[in-house]
Amino acid sequence: MQRMMIADGSDIVRKVGKRILSELGFLVAEAGSAPEAISACRTQLPNLLIVDAAMEGALEVITAVRAMPEGKNVRIFYCVIEADLKKMMAGKRAGASDFLLKPFDRKILTAVFGGFAAAA
Repeated sequence: MQRMMIADGSDIVRKVGKRILSELGFLVAEAGSAPEAISACRTQLPNLLIVDAAMEGALEVITAVRAMPEGKNVRIFYCVIEADLKKMMAGKRAGASDFLLKPFDRKILTAVFGGFAAAA
């Protein structure tokens, strides 16, 4: 089973995302802050990580994960509200693998992550 973490300051976004992604077959962990996400990744590195760009310390989470042993193997999705090129480039420079637009729903999460769940 693929491990995934949702690092987002919104309880609702984490709860909805976790429910949908769990139904797709992921083992989903949550983090409500950057320090919480970094700490959890040090304990058990996920295969996939969704980091909300609006969360304080989001870029630090990406940088910290990339610096961890095996951190280069984590697929990191930088979650942005709109296609903000400046924000997206900052995420890419920090080490984001891909982007995810908010708000997301079941259809979007299934389209983006369904193949990863099947590959487990």
